[in-house]
Amino acid sequence: MTNSAQAVKLRFLASTVILFTSVNFAEWSEQVTLYLGALDLNLALLEDKHVDLNDNNTETEKAHHKAWTTSNSTENQNAKDVLKLVEEKFHSANRALAGTLMAKLTTMKFDGSKSMQQYVLDMTNTTARLKSLGIIVDVSFLVQFIMNSLPTEYGAFHINYNVLKNKWNIDELSNKLIQEEEELKK
Repeated sequence: MTNSAQAVKLRFLASTVILFTSVNFAEWSEQVTLYLGALDLNLALLEDKHVDLNDNNTETEKAHHKAWTTSNSTENQNAKDVLKLVEEKFHSANRALAGTLMAKLTTMKFDGSKSMQQYVLDMTNTTARLKSLGIIVDVSFLVQFIMNSLPTEYGAFHINYNVLKNKWNIDELSNKLIQEEEELKK
């Protein structure tokens, strides 16, 4: 492969790797590993560093050592340790974020500073972010959180909900709360 063709391949492969964010480590790591594998630069991620070479090593061992050294282009650490460190920091950050999101979800109160529709959307988005971190919030649990976060003006609404046989999903709750919000404004 010519240098020009290899550069095009390198740019194409690099453009397919997703941007690393605080919630996508597993997918990003898989793509980086595949990318480095396609370039034959993943050996340092797959194997630990071998002992330093000496005169007794075979040509195969020397070639393998050279390939590993080429794929381990980090300074002071090997690539496998760097990736493991990123993963540990990612998981630690995710635990902290999950705690923050759970606290937000469980303490939110509707205060009228935004529309009811936006309020319900904010709570739903918070549960979606928790889901991306592996924490599933059941719909009925979310509905109850929303109901419990309503101010006293929604007391009659809350009582009516509690006497219903069929419980609402988020869309039904949102629509009914928007209607109630309009009624309370009158």
